[in-house]
Amino acid sequence: MPAKTPALKSLAELKQVQRALAKQREREAAEAAARAAEARRREAEQNLFARAIGADRGATRPLRHKPAVVLSPAPPAPRPVQQQLDAAAVLRESLSDEFDVSTLLDADDQMSFRQPGIGTDVTRRLRAGEWSIQRQIDLHGLRSDEAREALGAFIRTAHRQGVRCVRVVHGKGLGSPGRQPVLKLKAQRWLIQKKEVLAFVQARPAEGGAGALVVLLAPAGR
Repeated sequence: MPAKTPALKSLAELKQVQRALAKQREREAAEAAARAAEARRREAEQNLFARAIGADRGATRPLRHKPAVVLSPAPPAPRPVQQQLDAAAVLRESLSDEFDVSTLLDADDQMSFRQPGIGTDVTRRLRAGEWSIQRQIDLHGLRSDEAREALGAFIRTAHRQGVRCVRVVHGKGLGSPGRQPVLKLKAQRWLIQKKEVLAFVQARPAEGGAGALVVLLAPAGR
């Protein structure tokens, strides 16, 4: 009896190998069937697409030219319209340093100014501080041409934004040659030539005194 044990063991191993081979063949057969089914599905989809576009009847043909997209031309660069308008306004103004103001300034100790048609009560109220100062510009340290351009732009912008009362600081001229208030006189000339300016007076001591002017501007749109 003991001599038969190895043969039985070999027979059991053989059956296990046979079962493993059978399972492997079944798995390979299932995978092959799945691949075949996937191939048939793809072929069916391709045939369906071909029938839809008429390729199976020769109704389609390759494009002769490569497809191209026509793009609109690039829009022009934006123009700085307001900057151009301001530059044109500066050229139109051409404020003169030689403008004669002697006949336009009120003959008082402070040399105030009123446009024709503006009553003395306006300059009186300006001196009394009844108009609230909304903006100011300081012309100290600027050359004459720089001060003229800066003042013109300041008045123009303030008027466009609806500002009514501003202060122009020009200094007392104590540091000028001959201790003459050169910039003060020029500022008066420039302001008188501005259509936006209705009147101006020398500032009160607390607001700059002889070194500044309080200016009343016309309402926006005028």
